[in-house]
Amino acid sequence: MTALAPATWWRGLGNLTRSGSPVEGLSWALYDFANTIYSYAVVSYAMGLWTVDRLGPDAGQFWFGVAFAVSVLLNAIVSPILGAASDTVGRRLPFLLVFTVICIGGTALIAFVPEGAAAAAIGLGLFAVTNFAYQAALIYYDATLPSVARTDARGRMSGVGVAIGYLGTIFVALLILILGTEASGATFLLAAAMFALFSVPLFAFVHERSATTKSLSVREVAGSWSQLATTVRDVRQIPGLGRFLVGRFFYTDPVNTVIVVMAVFATQAIGFTQAEANLVLLTLTVAAVIASLIWGQMVERIGPKRTLMIVLATWVLGLFIGGIYLSVPTFFIAGVLLGAALGGVWTSDRVFMLRLSPPDKVGEFFGLYGLVGKLSAVTGPLLYGLIVNLLLEPLGTAAYQVAIFSLLGLMAIGFFLLRGVPEPPAGADEPDVIGSAIPDLS
Repeated sequence: MTALAPATWWRGLGNLTRSGSPVEGLSWALYDFANTIYSYAVVSYAMGLWTVDRLGPDAGQFWFGVAFAVSVLLNAIVSPILGAASDTVGRRLPFLLVFTVICIGGTALIAFVPEGAAAAAIGLGLFAVTNFAYQAALIYYDATLPSVARTDARGRMSGVGVAIGYLGTIFVALLILILGTEASGATFLLAAAMFALFSVPLFAFVHERSATTKSLSVREVAGSWSQLATTVRDVRQIPGLGRFLVGRFFYTDPVNTVIVVMAVFATQAIGFTQAEANLVLLTLTVAAVIASLIWGQMVERIGPKRTLMIVLATWVLGLFIGGIYLSVPTFFIAGVLLGAALGGVWTSDRVFMLRLSPPDKVGEFFGLYGLVGKLSAVTGPLLYGLIVNLLLEPLGTAAYQVAIFSLLGLMAIGFFLLRGVPEPPAGADEPDVIGSAIPDLS
């Protein structure tokens, strides 16, 4: 029975894909594994600690937040244009490849930035470039889901991708722990190498299915700057989509902020060493892996909206527990809740977005979906960093509690906005290659 389980899971994975190929499904999900290595090793762990080491706790947290915010703001401005450009060409993978290469190359270069406060600006500039590219790549990666997954299996395929992505977090966290690189140049080289290695299968084995294939001219690129107004006008024609996107701005604000500040919070507010913080975050990621598969099943059974509402309620509870008292036990309890719920956000809300979007405007609307998420990623870390920077001296560690409760308020607003979004029924907007029932992957 045990020996058959892996084979059953493998066949089940194939039945989630439009082609029936488990290799294509796994190759798509491995990109989640690859880019989560960057997200954890660089954004959540090494870069914030690297900056604090060079500039000190107050200035380091603030300028790291500024670099992150600038990169995301620039990306937010061009996200709808990037998405619409891929709709024009009818392909996502060439764009995904370009931004993936930029992210990998820039991450590797950070390893060679010399010590000293003056050189920290170079490292922060490189980080801004890599994070811009990482965020841009996500637009195209999310938009490839309809090409890979069957219409009635997108929730589970999305959940598989998120779960495998968190395995990437565990993988790189263990490597950092075993190798003892912590927030050093070796960590950036390690992240770049692993991102490159595990992104290869997607480009080798995933095949796009598009009704249009045309080249993108310079004239079309120049004219695409007017696309944002058109996209906003188009959104207004879809019931509930505008409200969903506004709600997404508020609920992704604390999500993006927690991703960015978790390691620094663990060391500065709770008192962990860098190695201990890495071990703690590694432990909490296990909850995210297990939960992502469960969230994917829930999306299929109760729908993406109801699943997302439960996820956001979990976030509200986790932020309240984490902010009410700073201690190791409350940090662990809040961390498990937030870690489990983190996978649920990405598993459910991209499927909800697909359900709200017409199939011929997926790239265009995913660009706007990315824009609101990225705008929240600008405001969240800046607000958090500003609160800590202003209140740390007079209040001490209580400044971190104030910052956490500011995130709780934003999450609550997102929760209540989402309540009013109607959920369209699951549609058959794309033909499925395989007509058999889809088995559970659990």
